[in-house]
Amino acid sequence: MTNPTVDVDRRHLARWRNAIIVAFGLGGISLAAWGPRLPEIRAELGVDTGTIGLMLGGVTIGSIGGLLSAAPLLRRLGGRRALTAVVVLVPVAIAVLGIAAALHSAPLAAVAFVVAGAGIGSLDVMANVEGTAIEALAGRTLLPLMHAAWSGGAALGAGIAALCSALGITVSTQLVVEAAVLLVVGVVAMRAVPDGTRAEEHDDTLTPGQRIRAWARGWADVRLLMIGVVMLGVELGEGSANNWLALATTDGHGQSATVGALFFTVFAVSEAATRVFAGPVVDRLGRVRTVRWTTALGILGAILFIVGGTWWLTLIGVVLWAVGVSMGFPLGMSAAAQSGPNPAARVSVVASIGYFANFAGPPVIGAIAVHLGALSALWLVAVLFVAAFAASGSLRPARSAGTDAPGPHRASRASVD
Repeated sequence: MTNPTVDVDRRHLARWRNAIIVAFGLGGISLAAWGPRLPEIRAELGVDTGTIGLMLGGVTIGSIGGLLSAAPLLRRLGGRRALTAVVVLVPVAIAVLGIAAALHSAPLAAVAFVVAGAGIGSLDVMANVEGTAIEALAGRTLLPLMHAAWSGGAALGAGIAALCSALGITVSTQLVVEAAVLLVVGVVAMRAVPDGTRAEEHDDTLTPGQRIRAWARGWADVRLLMIGVVMLGVELGEGSANNWLALATTDGHGQSATVGALFFTVFAVSEAATRVFAGPVVDRLGRVRTVRWTTALGILGAILFIVGGTWWLTLIGVVLWAVGVSMGFPLGMSAAAQSGPNPAARVSVVASIGYFANFAGPPVIGAIAVHLGALSALWLVAVLFVAAFAASGSLRPARSAGTDAPGPHRASRASVD
């Protein structure tokens, strides 16, 4: 990654940092805008669970485009203009989704999901690129706090959805008004991002074929693929919760839409809190044991959510499920960067696996839910938590394969959470 000189004093650096924290938070709020109210969106559109699952696949398709286009856009437009563009695009897509619900138009909603996925994927990458530059200038670790802002934003977004559901505010009204607020806040906040680009530059001496071969070599690294298994397990668990937890609460446990939205809020708050306070735990236990403990709790949480016969057992399951997904991605990214030469290429491999699981998991769960029901489909989450637990030894520092030495671990990623 390039490291251009950015002439900023401490006050301007703080404003830049706060702007990127806002960007992460807006990403979390945006992703949580529709998940808690999927039961009502499904009813407004007049479609079944399988169709909703297919429509959520549009988020996956859009996010792939967003991930691929983010770095070129940063290089061409610079950080301020590129981020401003995506913080406009995402709220517009959310507003279109609200309009689609009001018009009972499934095709328009499908388009909105694709555009929202593209915007959120781009926003995630750009925010991480900017955050890495800020961290380098500040000389201290700041990315974990920024990543926690994403989870905190998801909690806020879910809380807004729960409150609107409880007050009888229609999903269309919620999405349109929420989109307007996000657009204004985002545009104002991004004014603090400096001009210029922090995106990684291409090596112009390499041919396209050489670039592809260099990237493909990472997929032949067994240890890197095992880190990818950890990412697969936790990110499918997070993506499934974002999109199906509320629906499974209403369809599977017979709770109201408001309770479903509240349960998702608890999930997002629990994930954010774990990330905020987990630093000393990682320093003490190391990456491997931290991920083993969290994924083990995730297994228990998924099972309790699925089979819990009372609301409080189900709620405990939600909290433990959130703990289970909280640490695998940031610690996996850190482990990948330290696993061998060419850290950017190695990080891109595991990031691709994580993003694929996060965005592709919901439609897979939806396809299973059509035949087995929403709760039964979530057994896939428990199974992949088991896989993540089994593969967690791959996060051990490469320099000491025999030990998992505690110490500070920098949760840095080239693209995110």
